[in-house]
Amino acid sequence: MTTAPVKVEQRSNWQLFWTSPAMRKMRRNPLAITGLIITLLFGLIALFAPLIAKPSGNCLRDLNITDAQQVYNPLQAPFWQATLAPPKSCYLTERLSFQQQPSPPSAEAPMGTVNGYNIFYGLVWGTRTALKLSFIIVAITLTAGIIIGAASGYYGGWIDNLIQRFIDVLFSLPPLILTVVILTILRARLQGGGGDYDPTVPMIVAFCVTGWTGYARLIRGEVLRTRQLEYVDAARSLGARDARLIFKHVIPNSVAAVFTTAVLDLATIPLAIAGLSFLGLGFEPGYSEWGQLVDFARAWLKPEYWYTLVYPAVFIVLFSLAFNLFGDGLRDALDPKSR
Repeated sequence: MTTAPVKVEQRSNWQLFWTSPAMRKMRRNPLAITGLIITLLFGLIALFAPLIAKPSGNCLRDLNITDAQQVYNPLQAPFWQATLAPPKSCYLTERLSFQQQPSPPSAEAPMGTVNGYNIFYGLVWGTRTALKLSFIIVAITLTAGIIIGAASGYYGGWIDNLIQRFIDVLFSLPPLILTVVILTILRARLQGGGGDYDPTVPMIVAFCVTGWTGYARLIRGEVLRTRQLEYVDAARSLGARDARLIFKHVIPNSVAAVFTTAVLDLATIPLAIAGLSFLGLGFEPGYSEWGQLVDFARAWLKPEYWYTLVYPAVFIVLFSLAFNLFGDGLRDALDPKSR
């Protein structure tokens, strides 16, 4: 008697990912899902900033259009330029007047004005500034930390000792003070050369110099554990070179903890950038950035001008809370000990 072969259901990579233990635990975490939803909403605000807060003034000129309604037409080039690669002038907060005293919310400025600047425009385009800088800085620091930390943990010896002592030196300096020092030096050099000063690159450099060390320490500890496992020894015995062992076998099995830290850092970098703008080391006055709006509101801390501080504070708190909730949920989902 013969039995019919049992058909094995072939599942796609998406189905395997969606039904994995980590994703099942993530879906059962309402706080993590809430954080993810808020994060996606901020992403949509940043992506469609030209459609939510219509460009005006020099932004219209640089987009080669005369009417702001033209950015709503996806069949024309200004829509894609404003959405994907807007000129710098579009990041300058719309200034409705030169009146220093705040004006209450109106049809023209739904969240009011401060120093003549449209708070609504600054918050919407400031969301794009916060996300853009956060992802650029985290991507660079994460990549540098993974490579340096993996080399330190894999090779050991004098290489590990040299790298770790250099990290100890950086850890001995307060990150904020070191960031301010680096940013001040770069600011003086670039402004001394004449021309318009753009703090974007100096900010990225300052945060990257101080930010990669944490990732390097985490990945080093994971690599020290992973490099002793049997599959690494097997690959080495088959003649795999060090680069292949590190990038194909060691790093992919060591980055789970680092990625959750990176998600949490996405929440803290905009706060640090806002703090630098509050100290006068950030973007030029009028640039769409949350810290500047908080700085403008400092002179108008009165009940009748509540909107100057409440709206920027709500954006900053929600942004930080969303990434922290999602990062905590991701960390719990990827931790095998908590399953």
